[in-house]
Amino acid sequence: MVRQIPASELVLNDDKSVYHLGLHPHQIADDIIVVGDPARVALISSYFDNVEHKVQSREFVTHTGTYNGKSITALATGIGTDNIDIVLNELDALVNIDLETRTEKAEKKSLNIVRLGTSGALQKDIPIDSFVSSAYAFGIDGLLNFYKNNFSEKYKNIQQSFLTHTNYPQEFATPYFVACDNHLMQTVGKNTISGITATASGFYAPQGRSLRLPLAYPELNEKFRNFTFENYRLTNFEMETSALYGLSELLGHKALTICVIIANRYAGTFSANYKERMKELIVQTLNRLTSKS
Repeated sequence: MVRQIPASELVLNDDKSVYHLGLHPHQIADDIIVVGDPARVALISSYFDNVEHKVQSREFVTHTGTYNGKSITALATGIGTDNIDIVLNELDALVNIDLETRTEKAEKKSLNIVRLGTSGALQKDIPIDSFVSSAYAFGIDGLLNFYKNNFSEKYKNIQQSFLTHTNYPQEFATPYFVACDNHLMQTVGKNTISGITATASGFYAPQGRSLRLPLAYPELNEKFRNFTFENYRLTNFEMETSALYGLSELLGHKALTICVIIANRYAGTFSANYKERMKELIVQTLNRLTSKS
């Protein structure tokens, strides 16, 4: 018997668009660039050949058009894994659920989702303004623990190695590890620095920053810096990738994150010109996503 998803679970607007994104299925492409900053969507679409759809709902801004003759979408997620939870589930609903009948489609579509962000480096030798691709995401946010998953033994081995190495505090959410899509890494992420990206549930204490409030475990970042797996180091901190990778893998989509390094947490330095480097990363990513080779 085909399961019909209740209205309380798959929430739609009066115009039958998905609840938070405000989108209809025909308004997204199979190749999607996601960013945190809503203003960055207009920057990306300024390079498009044309823009066919512009939709804004809350902090979620979507522009869909063409680049190099190929359909492409730029979408702002806002900050944090909680927003990624909304975005990934609703993007998947747009392509893999019949919104009229509220039933799962028999044939599934797989989206290519590339996140372009800014990030702080955890290793002294990673230069400011460099591009870092996340071979693995390491989530200390806890989001994926709410989903039933069948993640591989390899991920569990990384997790156990990390817990042992750091003597990770038991009162924190259980961390998890998920890999990027290898094809996107080899094509869109080629010739970038790659490593393990730590996804935090906040910008300050969860990333080891202290203003007026002291940290519960000030030694954690140093333990993070010293962790390695398969010659990959923990390279950088940000706030979305673990949920992006985890939900994409569970739902059958392909995902990759590339970040401009705007700060080096070890050296205490900050980029003076990261916006220009972000423009370069946007153009590079658009060209690689739409390449016919």
